[in-house]
Amino acid sequence: MKKGYKRLLVFESFLALILLINSFFVNFLSGYGISFLLIGVLIAFKCLFGFEKDRHRYTKDIILDVIIFLIVFLLLYYLFGIIIGFYRSDNYYSLYGLYKFIFPIICYVLLREYLRYMFMCKSEGNFLLISTTILLFTFFDITSSLYFGKFETNYDIFVFIALYVFPAISSNIMFSYITSKTGYKPLMLYSLVINLYPYLLPIVPNPSQYLVSVIDLLLPVFLGYSVYKFFKKRENEKPVRDYHDQKKQIISLLPLMIFVVILVYFTSGYFRLWAIVIASGSMTPEINKGDAVIIDKKFDFDSLNKGQIIAYKSGNIIVVHRIVKKEHIKDNYYYVTKGDSNESEDNLVITENMIIGTVDHKIPLIGLPKVWLNDL
Repeated sequence: MKKGYKRLLVFESFLALILLINSFFVNFLSGYGISFLLIGVLIAFKCLFGFEKDRHRYTKDIILDVIIFLIVFLLLYYLFGIIIGFYRSDNYYSLYGLYKFIFPIICYVLLREYLRYMFMCKSEGNFLLISTTILLFTFFDITSSLYFGKFETNYDIFVFIALYVFPAISSNIMFSYITSKTGYKPLMLYSLVINLYPYLLPIVPNPSQYLVSVIDLLLPVFLGYSVYKFFKKRENEKPVRDYHDQKKQIISLLPLMIFVVILVYFTSGYFRLWAIVIASGSMTPEINKGDAVIIDKKFDFDSLNKGQIIAYKSGNIIVVHRIVKKEHIKDNYYYVTKGDSNESEDNLVITENMIIGTVDHKIPLIGLPKVWLNDL
């Protein structure tokens, strides 16, 4: 093994030891701590090995491909959000949010990907060094995730491994491959978008932790495969820069983007109009199972009268039934409802704070796919 390789191996091993000590003994790398460590590592790396310039030929092509990849992912993810639901993102644009969440992520991603590129350049294709680099950056990601983990029982450890360790291994294998082929800029863009969109977008899909781990596990694999296909295609072809075609692909996605934004507006539940899918036949024949109804959240309690269809919350369930009785007691209205096809009235009195809105319009059968998925 070359002398330079040995020095790099010792350097990576020492850094891995620091991360292991942080993980098992003293957690001193939370928040900005890990970014300060990366800055120190980059300074030491510069003094010991020097930096390499990014001279990759197809960086611009790959950046455009990454943009297309991210747009398609977010479109599909938000379409899936119609089934799994959405949640409103907190206000991270405050000074506290920027300091606590946004800036640490930006610093960590930029420093991590630049350092990864330097390690991959100095590894020069050496399998042992590449493997050590992958392991080292997996430690980095696990270290930054320790804050979210619980380690009181064996099950807690298993959950942490499933949610954080496996995705970290997958992403770092793919990222190391992509860095070796394209440099650090495309991955900086990809990682910034993937890590920041939950903090920057006002409405975000609401998957379970396990679904998030599956996405984090598979998404880098798909990205790595797209990069592999890009270079495989050019092995036997004359190099041609197809920026124009890539830009046309992005423009062609605009109608779908607008369509998804409109769908999210109606299905997220955070705006005046809210479209929900009816999962039962209690309102047939007026509203059938699989129909989507439009709930108007802007209404006046005085205008709610017998015969009006309303949506109200009963625990965690949204019920869409017709008002059959209305009473005014001590400045408050109380309602009794009934499904059109039900034999009896609902067995609870609806108070004003339970009512979400009125229902005057429906879209027939458009929600059947969601009903089928929920039934499965």
